[in-house]
Amino acid sequence: MSPKTASSTKKTKTISKNSGDELSKDDVAAIDQLREVNEQARAEIARIIIGQEDVVERMLICILSRGHGLLMGVPGLAKTLLVNSLAQTSSLNFSRIQFTPDLMPSDITGTDILQVASSDGRREFEFVKGPLFGNVILADEINRTPPKTQSALLEAMQERRVTVAGRVYKLPAPFFVLATQNPIEQEGTYPLPEAQLDRFMFLITVDYPNRDEELRISRETTAGEPPKLKKIINGKKLLEFQSLVERVPVPEHVHEMAVDLVRRTRPNSQEAPAWLRKWVQWGAGPRAVQYLVRGSKARAVLHGRYLAGLDDLQAVAEPVLSHRILTNFQAQSEGITSATIIERLIKELRKEKDAERA
Repeated sequence: MSPKTASSTKKTKTISKNSGDELSKDDVAAIDQLREVNEQARAEIARIIIGQEDVVERMLICILSRGHGLLMGVPGLAKTLLVNSLAQTSSLNFSRIQFTPDLMPSDITGTDILQVASSDGRREFEFVKGPLFGNVILADEINRTPPKTQSALLEAMQERRVTVAGRVYKLPAPFFVLATQNPIEQEGTYPLPEAQLDRFMFLITVDYPNRDEELRISRETTAGEPPKLKKIINGKKLLEFQSLVERVPVPEHVHEMAVDLVRRTRPNSQEAPAWLRKWVQWGAGPRAVQYLVRGSKARAVLHGRYLAGLDDLQAVAEPVLSHRILTNFQAQSEGITSATIIERLIKELRKEKDAERA
């Protein structure tokens, strides 16, 4: 056994003692392998996507947590290219759906087609699968399609299946949706209902690059065809990594932090601070607690750690909670965003926890 593995095993015993869970030697080795796969995948994506390291990491956290991600950003920030590049680094089936106002549910789920049997000439219906029957689904401009089509996507996201003409068809595994949305253009759009927003694990904000990154974009993306990316991982290995993330131990104080943080986002809760009640109309539900814990586990293993910590939870808090906290008119008029509220809640909560431990 190498010194690194021996050290990892020793650390695993400490983890099991503190958290009540236990990682096997194979799990420790798998986490080390996942860290290497993460570094390779990000290096490949960086050959095409300049900057946006946090966005890439959050997308990978979503995938490892069996969640879905909603990328929010103005046009021209390479959101579609980013998802496409991520798909290129894997051996997964990739489907892009360009959402438009005339898109119907059958256009994405599939439909029955009347076919003539070659043997006896009889006519019979045959189900033709739609683009949802893939592993990586890019839902481009998701808010441009009517609610009827959005509801078909909602079933696929939540149940991993589609229903066509009363028959249920299971979707392949792994399955995850990475959707894009333009926040500035509202004409001809259909805002996503809160129920569908809640199905997205992360709301990932894609921001403008800094000056150095934009200079690199100017130099490197205008000098020929983009490179072809190497495939780093296949579907079977990804499913194994997803199961691995679920086994990562989480200390009790991290569970408590996740629950306390979510409960304080609810203005009608006794735990909510007075300042929050004047700005928040609606807070996060229990699904946010689940995603906070799952995201903390995934982030920990991506960084090669064998235990989820408070820093991991704090890093995933904004993308998990920002679309689950509904601010009121007073907050909007004062320039208070959900991100501002989340940051203040975390600071206050960590200060209280540190005081209790002291």
